[in-house]
Amino acid sequence: MSDVVIDLQQPSGAPAVFAEDGFAGACSPILEKARQRAQEEALPYAGSVSPQDAWTLFTSGEAVLVDVRTAEERKFVGHVPESKHVAWATGLSLSRNPRFAKELEAKGGKDEVFLLLCRSGKRSAAAAEAAQKAGFKNVFNITEGFEGDLDEQQRRGAFNGWRHAGLPWVQD
Repeated sequence: MSDVVIDLQQPSGAPAVFAEDGFAGACSPILEKARQRAQEEALPYAGSVSPQDAWTLFTSGEAVLVDVRTAEERKFVGHVPESKHVAWATGLSLSRNPRFAKELEAKGGKDEVFLLLCRSGKRSAAAAEAAQKAGFKNVFNITEGFEGDLDEQQRRGAFNGWRHAGLPWVQD
């Protein structure tokens, strides 16, 4: 019996990466670094990426961008064109959406690479952790969020975040 050699080099030049379930898929250098940082920081999800890296992954078709803010935030504050929406929490009290994992799965399946975006990166980190616990293997948080961190005057958007980076967004 002869040995079979399988070339796992992806067309992009990136090596294939095997997930815990043995599934081989391309892993961009951005995601590979995010996974490494996640392991070093003991994050309870696949990793985190900057808004700029998220835009690169999203526009290249390597990931699905999912806005986890409320429908009202998307409408009145703005959102990324062509992004998907699955609210992590709803209502004035921001009660956790009990259907979050099922709704996320409907956007691409549990093996899809998802990038989660919220206002500041905190709710999306919690959502990424919940997704990981629900069996998703490729869920990444977008650091800084859509509006960024608070500045010294307790205002957002002054020094980081999706909008501050000049990335595409629209407002209703």
